[in-house]
Amino acid sequence: MKLTYTIALKALLGTLILCVSGLVHAADTYVLKFSTLAPHGSTWMKAFDAWGRELATKSQGRLTVKFYPGGISGDEPDMLRKIRFNQLQGAALSGHGIGEIFPPARILETPFLFRDHDEIDAVRAKIQPVIDTGFRNNQYELIAWMEVGNIHFFSSKPLASMEEFSRRRIWQWQGDRFIDAFFDANGWSSVALPITEVYTGLSTGLVDTVVSTPLASITLQWAGKTPYMSTQPLATGIGAVVVSNKFFASLPADLRALLKSTGGPLSEKLIADTRRDDMKALAVLERSTQPMVGMQKVSLAEQVRLARKAVDALEAKSYLNAELNQKVDAELARYRSRTR
Repeated sequence: MKLTYTIALKALLGTLILCVSGLVHAADTYVLKFSTLAPHGSTWMKAFDAWGRELATKSQGRLTVKFYPGGISGDEPDMLRKIRFNQLQGAALSGHGIGEIFPPARILETPFLFRDHDEIDAVRAKIQPVIDTGFRNNQYELIAWMEVGNIHFFSSKPLASMEEFSRRRIWQWQGDRFIDAFFDANGWSSVALPITEVYTGLSTGLVDTVVSTPLASITLQWAGKTPYMSTQPLATGIGAVVVSNKFFASLPADLRALLKSTGGPLSEKLIADTRRDDMKALAVLERSTQPMVGMQKVSLAEQVRLARKAVDALEAKSYLNAELNQKVDAELARYRSRTR
């Protein structure tokens, strides 16, 4: 009788332990709702999908990612608004979205500042702690840095001279103060649209010229509407994978560490894959587009002067940070002196 009672008690305790551990496990499950403009099957989404699987596997299902790709959550300002209201917890952003969080980081997109990717990598590594802190101080945790490719002009019309740009209907990402300053420095007007409306704008003639990367131009299907492309890239478009500070702080210490530890490898993969596929996209477009010869008639020195004019204007408006800009210039000069 006593033995039977002991066995029953142990069985009951075992059942209770399983129930409690099951409840604890259920309570310790977190879902990161993550939005991106990148569509299914794109270079970026392939990397994000692999990242999501890695987080789920390494956390034993405690941290999963629910992706909202292809702009179904709206434009980047819409994504950030939804993050503020906790409808989303994270996003992949381009320079425009980064400018909504920590604008000084966009100095890395200054037209004609860098000569190659090696220069970009060397300078960014020196200022990365400033960027990380800038995001954190503005309610976001920077998980991974990324790129969107080399930026070119694409147009539905040929360009015989730079003067023609003043008569073009150039797309400007709605609310993008950085590109607005660049256009203003050149004396160009623009048509402000969300990125989600650009394809329709090209189809209807509302816009006839866009600033984009070869990879994005093909991915977003703009290439079929823009048979002319500038041969010289302006800059390399930046990007970032972020989560809200609120979500990050809600995670247990081990999941915070896991999320951060996956950021470095994710960043390396995103940058490497984007650079590779952007070059492939460029090769495809070079066979199917014609050069915008008018842009080749302006000296590099003049282009640099106009870019610096835009930077000065953005510093005056406190969008860019003079101290950080000077650090970028100093690090770039130091790198070039070592690699001559």
